[in-house]
Amino acid sequence: MTDSVSSKTYELALSDDILMQIEKPARYTGGELNMVKKELSEVAVRFCMCFPDVYEIGMSHLGIQILYEMFNSWDDTYCERVYCLWPDLDKIMREKHIPLFSLETQSDIHDFDFLGITLQYEMCYTNILQVLDLSGIPFLSIERTDDDPIVVAGGPCTYNPEPVADFFDIVYIGEGEVSFRKLLDVYKEVKANGGSRRMFLYKAASVPGVYVPSLYDIEYNADGTIQKMEPVISNRLYAELCEANPGITAEEVFSGIPTTVVKQVESDLDHTYYPKHPLVPYIRAVQDRVVLEIQRGCIRGCRFCQAGMIYRPIRPRSLEYLKKLAIEMLDSTGYEEMTLSSLSSSDYEELEELVTFLLEQGEKYHCNIALPSLRIDAFSLDVMSKVQDVKKSSLTFAPEAGSQRMRDVINKNLTEEEILHGATQAFHGGWKRVKLYFMLGLPGETDEDIKEIARLSDTIAATYFEEIPKEERHGRPEITASTSFFVPKPFTPFQWAPMGTADYFEEKRRLLNDTFKEMLNHKSLRYICHDAMTSELEGIFARGDRRLSKAILEAYKRGCIFDAWTDWFKPDVWNSVLDDCGVDRVFYNYRERGEDEIFPWDFIDAGVTKRFMWREYEKSKAAETTPNCREKCSGCGAAKYGCGVCVSNRD
Repeated sequence: MTDSVSSKTYELALSDDILMQIEKPARYTGGELNMVKKELSEVAVRFCMCFPDVYEIGMSHLGIQILYEMFNSWDDTYCERVYCLWPDLDKIMREKHIPLFSLETQSDIHDFDFLGITLQYEMCYTNILQVLDLSGIPFLSIERTDDDPIVVAGGPCTYNPEPVADFFDIVYIGEGEVSFRKLLDVYKEVKANGGSRRMFLYKAASVPGVYVPSLYDIEYNADGTIQKMEPVISNRLYAELCEANPGITAEEVFSGIPTTVVKQVESDLDHTYYPKHPLVPYIRAVQDRVVLEIQRGCIRGCRFCQAGMIYRPIRPRSLEYLKKLAIEMLDSTGYEEMTLSSLSSSDYEELEELVTFLLEQGEKYHCNIALPSLRIDAFSLDVMSKVQDVKKSSLTFAPEAGSQRMRDVINKNLTEEEILHGATQAFHGGWKRVKLYFMLGLPGETDEDIKEIARLSDTIAATYFEEIPKEERHGRPEITASTSFFVPKPFTPFQWAPMGTADYFEEKRRLLNDTFKEMLNHKSLRYICHDAMTSELEGIFARGDRRLSKAILEAYKRGCIFDAWTDWFKPDVWNSVLDDCGVDRVFYNYRERGEDEIFPWDFIDAGVTKRFMWREYEKSKAAETTPNCREKCSGCGAAKYGCGVCVSNRD
């Protein structure tokens, strides 16, 4: 990799006059600690990585940090970055006709070979269009020419890319460490042979994990459901292929387009790319700390959780590797806090040893340790007490449902006894602030299930008074219960389930809020709730199809952007757009799907099978639980990858 400090300095794309007019100009100037610099004349491929949100959020994203260091470790590739413009600079750049630019070289995005956009959340979809618009790249893939960058999508929303498929040339499904090198090699080969954009996209479709939406055609039934999805190519591309490959048959042409795209999984997390020199911004990011990813995947099998399914199987990093990595990252950043990243950190089997080591290093580096993603039943009092010595903060637990019946429905495998035992440990460990996450609108819930959220929160508060002697208390406990609205996601057992309406959510929110006020310890309780309209829109996009791209584009043209930000979200505009574009809320959100319905994402093989998820959906209706992956293999299908817990369970 080219030395990050001994290379050319590029002139800023924005003048001092413009920088003085906007909020947080450091969002756009680059030059951060550990930023990579390369000579453009020495690279064959220029790749611009984009997080479609404001800089402070994008700089907190571990995935881009990993890919940034991986791409830049290759001598032939230079990876740069771009983020969405906050509305103040967006307005100025449009008025002054300044094209969107990268941070590293301040180059026009249109000058890159690739523009890679990570899709973390459905409510960022209009932000994608801002990036394309300001870059001078046509919104639709079919309208782009050989002079435009190849626009690539990655991230969790690619497990149903169809609502935004028309905006992307390529969708990468899975973990980027696996196939991106092969994809760039194909690009270099086609480019060296004078091949067209169409030729590259065709050849890219044969790279594992790569989906090229323009090479597939979708037919619908009269009721709006999908009838079939099959490969299709234009006459022009077919002629190009025949010219480049004399004697090629139509069968051979179409065999290059897979009917199923297989998720890519990195099997050995101790011998892959990780940002040992992560970028450190000049302004405070949302996650302003070193991130140590201790494992990928999850053993739990919560039926609402997409991440827990699509990132299977669980693959832990070794303790010795993490120790070495932590020291390298602390040495290269100067951060004052390190957080452990995982879907369920307390399921890392060597957590206590790791935390003990990190606390020792924390004293040396004056660095605090944060432990998110903890299960309330598996949290060690000893580990808690050690971390408490370093930093006092609130603890966050996620029971998800208030009643035992609903926790069984969602396969949380967590009893009230375990919850209260965990809370007792926390209180004895010195904590008095506890955050609890729940969901409203879960399949099959009743009003009594909802009221149990308030009762459980009240019982936890009461436990504090029962367990902690009066002379040792420092005021009341602070129990914050937060509810979000359940959104069914692809590749989960609840992908067949209906979603509640915005009116239903508001009704249940009021019911719960009133119930909290009735609790004996209500002065120790706080209740906060997510926005219902945002959840409704998220639900439409989560299980939507390609016909929604028209609505997303229209919403952007009517001024919708930063939809995940409360101050910028325009529910009235979105409702108008959905009505004008004929988007049926009942079809996309409120109906239960049939067992045999073809989903827009069924062309993706994510390891976990549709048959397994249907079986789990049926078990949810009977409130029947499934053991976690370490207790017993449930035959979900992820064993096909031959790694992680799927292998260790057989040993």
